[in-house]
Amino acid sequence: MRIITGKFKKANLFAVPGKTARPTTDYIKEVIFSVISSCSGKKILDLYAGSGSLGFEALSRNAVFVDFVDFSDKSIKTMKRNIEKLKCTSDCKIHRKKVNAYLNSCEKKFDLIFMDPPYNKDLVNTTIDKIVDNELLTENGYIVIEHSPREKLIEKWDVMTTYNKNYGSSVITVLANENLQT
Repeated sequence: MRIITGKFKKANLFAVPGKTARPTTDYIKEVIFSVISSCSGKKILDLYAGSGSLGFEALSRNAVFVDFVDFSDKSIKTMKRNIEKLKCTSDCKIHRKKVNAYLNSCEKKFDLIFMDPPYNKDLVNTTIDKIVDNELLTENGYIVIEHSPREKLIEKWDVMTTYNKNYGSSVITVLANENLQT
């Protein structure tokens, strides 16, 4: 697992040990960052962060700040190791919380929210609901979701969907706040 481009280009990241985490492949990461195009100047939220690879890639591409959210001790330790390795302590913060608890208490707005929840646990739609209900996206913000092909987004998110493509064992879906009609 490595950083693809930017100021941390080619840095190898530590992966969460064990078989519970499913790291985002370099190929999927390239797809995600080609779809969203720019992270420059953006505030990022990385939910179900795991090793933090999506957030660190965004920092490498000039995001201004990343908030990482995960509850797993292994994930927290791995992110801390990656922060030390990249020397980016002042550019991010780790929140050791369950995602729903974090979203319910969060008072920030984000330009870009990554979510890569555990597959087939029915977390995708409920997490999007919390993000939208709590108005955590900026006016032109995006949600980038990596999810199982078996987990379908409910119809009400169709109006926000700007990208949806199956890559075998993963689907990448991008939702744009600019398309949301409330």
